[in-house]
Amino acid sequence: MSATLPAKPAVRPRCPNFSSGPCAKRPGWSPAVLADARLARSHRSRAARAKLVEVLDRSRAILGLPAAYRIGIVPGSDTGAVEIALWSLLGPRGIDMLAWESFGKSWFSDAAQQLRLSDLRKLEAPYGRLPDLAQVDFSRDVVFTWNGTTSGVRVPDGGWILAQREGLVICDATSAVFAMPLPWDKLDVVTWSWQKALGGEGAHGMLVLSPRAVARLETYRPTWPVPKLFQLTSAGRVNEGIFRGETINTPSLLCAEDAIDSLRWAESVGGLAGLIGRTEANFAAIAAWVARSSWAGFLAEDPAARSTTSVCLKFTDPWFTGLAAERQAALAKALADHLESEGVAFDIGAHRDAPTGLRIWAGATVETADLVALLPWLDWAYAVLRSDSAS
Repeated sequence: MSATLPAKPAVRPRCPNFSSGPCAKRPGWSPAVLADARLARSHRSRAARAKLVEVLDRSRAILGLPAAYRIGIVPGSDTGAVEIALWSLLGPRGIDMLAWESFGKSWFSDAAQQLRLSDLRKLEAPYGRLPDLAQVDFSRDVVFTWNGTTSGVRVPDGGWILAQREGLVICDATSAVFAMPLPWDKLDVVTWSWQKALGGEGAHGMLVLSPRAVARLETYRPTWPVPKLFQLTSAGRVNEGIFRGETINTPSLLCAEDAIDSLRWAESVGGLAGLIGRTEANFAAIAAWVARSSWAGFLAEDPAARSTTSVCLKFTDPWFTGLAAERQAALAKALADHLESEGVAFDIGAHRDAPTGLRIWAGATVETADLVALLPWLDWAYAVLRSDSAS
């Protein structure tokens, strides 16, 4: 190994979990926090349902949801929540669907190929960029991801969304909620999962509906069969039980207890403002490192559109970018694997559909000190990778 290589860093992250989903558990978490879970009880029992209602009530309070908005737990993680919205609400108007990363593209594919909607417009941009938001037509329904988890590109704010609109605005906010401010009055459907910003467990989705979305449910019936797991209405009226802890299918009460713990922790760090502050401090540490890096940059081109949670990095070193695409992908994987073998960073490779790079979760459950400790390891591992490749 070359003598010019930097010394191996002496400080390791206390917690090396930087996965973008499931994300790091909150600081201090241990299985002991699950001791009060209502295991082996019917989820319809009074004791178990109280736990589910607690998830809803604490989520509503932390996020500051408008009183008239409904919030419920649904199956299938964020994917299930989005699909429920698409299958239940789309159809009576034309739809503008925004796609600049894999999940937005997936929602468009489902609308086009599964629901076979004809009046469908795709506003697309490559990884690293946003579509032209000025082209969105709010006389139509609009579907978009607030934060592109696989691209590190987010909408900067809600200023582009019309307050007075004819269509519904359906927002996949799974890596944005609890980490970025959302303009609830401009959003009619919002979805997320427990496994993202608060480090919860998978398989459960959250669904928020505005009064406008409820009115659509009660006045429109899709022409296609709606699977039981997607059904939000009964006898032409919204199923209010879903929004009172009476879930469509059987939820995990162990996962619900974990969600309660994460929400209580969120309250302890200052609620939404505290969560956003922790996230922004994490991103600032990465941004300062990127500014002085000779080999890494943000995949997101516009600073205002850079995600503060799912931070996606690209390789900028001319030596690296001059390699064949297959070689780049192999080296990026080797870099991530090397960091994992050192026990300093788990699961930071780019998403399989994204350009070659790295992806580091920087949401509120990550400690800034752990990110600060990680960054020298990135430089060290890259130097080792380049030296080994040249030898």
